Amino acid sequence: MAKTKATAPDKEPAPAAGYTVLARRYRPQTFADLVGQGPVARALTNALKGNRVAHAYLFTGARGVGKTSTARILAKALNCVRGPTPEPCGVCEICRGIASGEDVDVLEIDGASNRRIDEVRDIRSNVQYKPSRSRYKIYIIDEVHMLTKEAFNALLKTLEEPPPHVKFIFATTEVEKVPITILSRCQRFDFAGIALPRIVERLRDIVGKEGLQADDAALELVARRAGGSMRDAQSLLDQLLAFGGDRLTADQVHQLLGTAGDERIVALAEAILNHDAKKSLDLLDEAVVGGLQLGELVDQLMAYWRDLMVVHCGGTEGRDLSVPSRHHEALRRQAATSLDSVLAGLDVLSTTKARLRGTNHGRTLVEMALVRLSRMQDLVALPQLAQWVAQLRNAPANSAPPGRSVPPEGIKKKPLIGAPEAPTTGNGPAPAPAIAPTGGALPMTPETLPQLWGQTLASLGGMLAAELQKGGIPAISGPNALVLHFPLAYNRSKEFCEAPERLARVEEALRRTLGKACQLRLEKAPQGEVAPNAESGEGSAGKEPAQARRNPKEEAEKVSVVKRAIDVMGATIQRVDDNFGAPPDASSEQEP
Repeated sequence: MAKTKATAPDKEPAPAAGYTVLARRYRPQTFADLVGQGPVARALTNALKGNRVAHAYLFTGARGVGKTSTARILAKALNCVRGPTPEPCGVCEICRGIASGEDVDVLEIDGASNRRIDEVRDIRSNVQYKPSRSRYKIYIIDEVHMLTKEAFNALLKTLEEPPPHVKFIFATTEVEKVPITILSRCQRFDFAGIALPRIVERLRDIVGKEGLQADDAALELVARRAGGSMRDAQSLLDQLLAFGGDRLTADQVHQLLGTAGDERIVALAEAILNHDAKKSLDLLDEAVVGGLQLGELVDQLMAYWRDLMVVHCGGTEGRDLSVPSRHHEALRRQAATSLDSVLAGLDVLSTTKARLRGTNHGRTLVEMALVRLSRMQDLVALPQLAQWVAQLRNAPANSAPPGRSVPPEGIKKKPLIGAPEAPTTGNGPAPAPAIAPTGGALPMTPETLPQLWGQTLASLGGMLAAELQKGGIPAISGPNALVLHFPLAYNRSKEFCEAPERLARVEEALRRTLGKACQLRLEKAPQGEVAPNAESGEGSAGKEPAQARRNPKEEAEKVSVVKRAIDVMGATIQRVDDNFGAPPDASSEQEP
């Protein structure tokens, strides 16, 4: 019986006694057996046929995609008694020894446990000796990225010019950690993840050879859980076959993995998208009572929300979806929801998944995520919200933004930051002054300029309008030109406003207000001019001449503490408060 298994083309020779796991028994033994790695197999086969085999190879890719198996097949192809040949016989003593990992001339080294420079020195001292019975001495170093920097350096010269009877084959899952000096001395082959249908096909073949049965839905769940790794899929199948008896079903897979069934995921998504938070929590409670793992549920919901995004953008045809075809109609119906809501839901689920790793309150986090997903019916993109706010500022009280019958709740008609405040009286706020319509209804004159400038600041709003106010009212310097003087204390405000993109915004606002293009120039105010009062909008016309000539910054620089800070630390004065230098209140200095 053991001899029959040894000659099977797709099985590794079985040991004399004991059980061998499926991942070892059904390990690929020829290039034709490699699943999902056609380009790599073709390149190596052609290299063997054309006698163009390199002295060093680097195989990189995710776990369980066939890197080490390919290295063994290449070793058999080089040392087979019929070789070098792209089709090793698999029955000679050398092929059988390499397949079982016992050949004396093919050394498999674990880079994680043999990573120091001493082990590499042993390799260097042994490469000079010819193989015992084979054609080549082959070193297969798995997880080569784990070698230390000193070990890599010790390997460089031998790797570049090895003896003609030596071949190196490296395998790694993290090629970015391999030094470029090593990469440049190897032929690199990237192993892709194995497609879901290919894994399902291989698992079905294995189940048949084992004399067992499995539902297609169960095999698809196993393949999807493997994430492109054939070894992971075979290991999980081995575990499930021991759990499920003669026939493997999808329910058994969900029960063993602690995952939710497709119907439960679809029902949970239906409740969330219908904004029914109560039903969502009830379904979660049922799942948890049934032994569902919360982390697995979040993963399944993320996969389903990804399906919603894909179907919303491109439909279900030809898509790799996480639910079987019988649920595609429900998926298409649910995908009709807002794409922004779906994307925001993915953010919520990914954040929840990250937070689950470091908490003892996993159920609370998942419940919070479900409630948040159920309350996304009024989700609005930030640019749209900003547009609504800008429209509501000048719109009548009962108007609504385009595309919405009722203005969003919580958005009130408030003046933007930097807009002039309406004067108040003893009986309440006074009526707002009438603003002239845009389009140049008011000519730009010294008399109308304050009103036109106020409209411009109101349309700008925000921090830019607040900084422009520190320059007071601009002056007319030409037919279509204004100049705004910033006092010395507001140099930073001037620098902020004269940035090209901000200055362009101001000139565009002026064009809308005046109905024609207008150029704005920012300059420093003449010496002695002080900043206007940003709160009241008043300038220095009503102040005494002595007060108008007062420069707070120069007075602050004369204070000994400030002067010391400027001299020692190179400090600069950014702002001077109005009460700086005033004597403190005597009552505030008394001890309580």
